[in-house]
Amino acid sequence: MNPRNTFDKPMYKEGLQRTASSSLLEEIFYDDEIVKKFLLATMIWAGAAFLFGLIAALQLAYWPLNGNMEWITFGRLRPLHTNAAIFAFAGNAIFAGIYHSSQRLLKTRMFSDLLSKIHFWGWQLIILSAAITLPLGYSQSKEYAELEWPIDVAIAVVWVIFGINFFGTLKKRREKHMYVAIWFYIATIITVGVLHIVNSIEIPVTLFKSYPVYAGIQDALVQWWYGHNAVAFFLTTPFLGLMYYYIPKAANRPVYSYRLSIIHFWALVFIYIWAGPHHLLYTSLPEWAQTLGMIFSVMLWAPSWGGMINGLLTLKGSWHLLRTEPLIKFFVAALTFYGMSTFEGPLLSIKSISALGHYTDWIVGHVHAGALGWNGFLSFGMIYYLVPRLWNTELYSKKLLENHFWIGLVGVILYYISMVVAGITQGLMWLAVDGQGNLVYPDFIETVVRIIPLYWVRAIGGLLFVVGFILMCWNIFKTIQLAPKKVEQKPVVVERTGYGEIYNAAHRKLEGMGLTFSVLTFLAIAVGSFIEIYPTLSLHKYVEPNSFVEPYTPLELAGRDLYIKEGCYVCHSQQIRPIASEVLRYGPASTVAESMYDRPFQWGSKRTGPDLARLGKRYPNLWHYNHMVDPRAVTPKSIMPSYPWLVDKNTDFLVLRKKLSVMEQLGVPYAQDVIANADIHAQKQAQEIAADLEANGAPKGLAKKEIVALIAYLQALGQKGKN
Repeated sequence: MNPRNTFDKPMYKEGLQRTASSSLLEEIFYDDEIVKKFLLATMIWAGAAFLFGLIAALQLAYWPLNGNMEWITFGRLRPLHTNAAIFAFAGNAIFAGIYHSSQRLLKTRMFSDLLSKIHFWGWQLIILSAAITLPLGYSQSKEYAELEWPIDVAIAVVWVIFGINFFGTLKKRREKHMYVAIWFYIATIITVGVLHIVNSIEIPVTLFKSYPVYAGIQDALVQWWYGHNAVAFFLTTPFLGLMYYYIPKAANRPVYSYRLSIIHFWALVFIYIWAGPHHLLYTSLPEWAQTLGMIFSVMLWAPSWGGMINGLLTLKGSWHLLRTEPLIKFFVAALTFYGMSTFEGPLLSIKSISALGHYTDWIVGHVHAGALGWNGFLSFGMIYYLVPRLWNTELYSKKLLENHFWIGLVGVILYYISMVVAGITQGLMWLAVDGQGNLVYPDFIETVVRIIPLYWVRAIGGLLFVVGFILMCWNIFKTIQLAPKKVEQKPVVVERTGYGEIYNAAHRKLEGMGLTFSVLTFLAIAVGSFIEIYPTLSLHKYVEPNSFVEPYTPLELAGRDLYIKEGCYVCHSQQIRPIASEVLRYGPASTVAESMYDRPFQWGSKRTGPDLARLGKRYPNLWHYNHMVDPRAVTPKSIMPSYPWLVDKNTDFLVLRKKLSVMEQLGVPYAQDVIANADIHAQKQAQEIAADLEANGAPKGLAKKEIVALIAYLQALGQKGKN
């Protein structure tokens, strides 16, 4: 056996009969039905995710596509798209690959067929609930963690079920040695569980409303510890595990370097968890945390490229397969995009580069190069590899596969280049200051208008990617249609094995100890997590001693929840960075104290519109009214959706007592009288705003309407902190 990898050793032997002299041989049946279910779910939800993304891209290029229906505006559709792409498409692809490869690598059927089924149907119900609640506006506004508390609980339960099933399988394995793919699956299951549970600690208010226990910089740090590592441990480590299994299988080659895979795994798992703060450079986050995030992000380049090189060199000697087996093209392109993304990520984590790129469409291009190029192409390659084998047939058309690859590749390239150009254009225009110290482009709308042609290019790229996917769907459909109607599954005869040849004796021994390996993996991700998060839990030590922040009034809190419901946070930030051009454009840089009662924080991750941190009192109430009903009435070239339903729908005043009560439990200093009479206080403030609107020409009878609550919140921004 080649000591670098177990692929040279037959993973199973079909058709053998057990004999008295071969007591170590056992017949088993792998559970491929669960793999088929996850594969088909991957295809279905991929179509939904790509369609939502294409519509959202077109809405930015042509604002009327937002329509006048609240549940399809960009603010509602964008989180639906990201959740569908990550947890529905990528999630189901991960589960399909893990269930298929783990059984073969561990030489045993999954621990429990029942748990496999519960996992599958539970995950699909979670996705369906997200598809219903997000368009209805039930959102926590936290990137990749928007889903409300009942769904968070369901995710935790289903993930634990998945973990029990996987680790139960690991426990009863017949292969002592744990191949590298299994290491990455272990890291994924442990870390995603920790990330989700810690980030989702919240107190419910109603069935679909809750507030997180973290506030301000605490919430920002925990969220991006989660958000960045959701990319790391949901969109990277499991796909690396799939890469380490399916590329050697497709190429019929051993992995290039066992030693490099050890370094790749442990360095990546340990370093990745520290990198989250690079999303918060130049913000109110303490400088030590920003610097820590930047340093570890730059360090990530080495292990990431180690994995890419290991994958590409596995194909060494098999490059002729690019001509004869076009599915190899998907794997090569996926690794190339992985390498490109993991170079660009550390680059964007350098503070001087972040000053240019953060809040721009460059970040959108970076994310989609990874999501479409790395996760998408690897998933497609895996599906093309698995479907003929699972359905015992030949692929319907290699020509369609080839066409899918090139059309999809052109689509991703167009998407990426257009967004990088758009992002650099935005960044340079925002930062531009003339010799007299004045902004060269004082009106934010100038930067929006300039990049609209690039939004059209992005939409065309997205359309090409969808066209390629449609070709794939037809190819897979015809392949399954050609499969035999009924195939009797043959048993697989496997033998129990020891460690195999010793290449790295210490690590080989560790691979035989599943529990010890898992504990060490947990410790690797726990160290950085604790060091980053624990110091910020004492929020007040970062607040200036003489600072005073007034909490939101009941009506302002109602308006803030409406702001979140409508998805305004996906286009507007509330964090002014200490950069000369930003201070000129928006006002003094944001402080730690200003967001100390914000649950959840609203620092934002993208500026399609201007920052709102100091918007309050800058415009009269009527301006905000007209801006929400028809943005073009105040900013003729705006691409913002209209929100006419805010004038028709009533504010829920009665629930405010519960909301303030929960906030008070979390440490917001509300007086008991304000909590007990929250609805009365809110109605009084609403009457004052409605009277002002009416006096300046707005319709009568607006006091109960949601538009008034939202105006109250917008007018409060930047007005609560005093030194």
